[in-house]
Amino acid sequence: GWASPAFEIPDVVRAAWDAREAGNKAEKKWNRLLASYEKQFPAEAAEFRRRTSGTLPEGFDTRVASLIEELNAKGETVATRKASQSVLEALKPMLPELLGGSADLTGSNLTMVKASKAVVPGVVEAGNHLFYGVREFGMCAMMNGITLHGGFIPYGGTFLVFSDYARNALRMAALMKIRVVYVFTHDSIGLGEDGPTHQPIEHAASLRLIPDM
Repeated sequence: GWASPAFEIPDVVRAAWDAREAGNKAEKKWNRLLASYEKQFPAEAAEFRRRTSGTLPEGFDTRVASLIEELNAKGETVATRKASQSVLEALKPMLPELLGGSADLTGSNLTMVKASKAVVPGVVEAGNHLFYGVREFGMCAMMNGITLHGGFIPYGGTFLVFSDYARNALRMAALMKIRVVYVFTHDSIGLGEDGPTHQPIEHAASLRLIPDM
């Protein structure tokens, strides 16, 4: 029963989907609520505005430069995933907006640190680490949504070879140029104990081909 020409949206459909008026009302209500909150809790409101705008904390660059200097001076020989964990260990206290996570294998990819606290359904107390379950695509798609909502910088870990399962979400993040962090561990083609399904032979090269990855 579709009577309209190709690529033409009928006025009745356009009107049904037009949420501008409702959106304006909702935004005004939200702005009033935030202004009221700001009067009562100025410090918390300022922190909220900082995080949702994506601005990093004051002095962040200086602290990171100092951290890099310190780690370089140590010159430790460690696995890359252990080095990654050491960096996360240092960054968590500096960046309260860091939201960690892992699609399985958390103990192997070392995405949890001392300051990590699991997000538990139904528990109001704040957490900063999500156990995504064995769902690499789900994890990366959720990280995209979390970033687009604002207020968090999500990072998620899995073995490099399993980037295959998440590729469409990875590409969407690259296309949108959003701030998500992937911790892809076990990046050696010599990873043989679990067979060829765990050997990332072409993965680093194929990920580098994605513009803005």
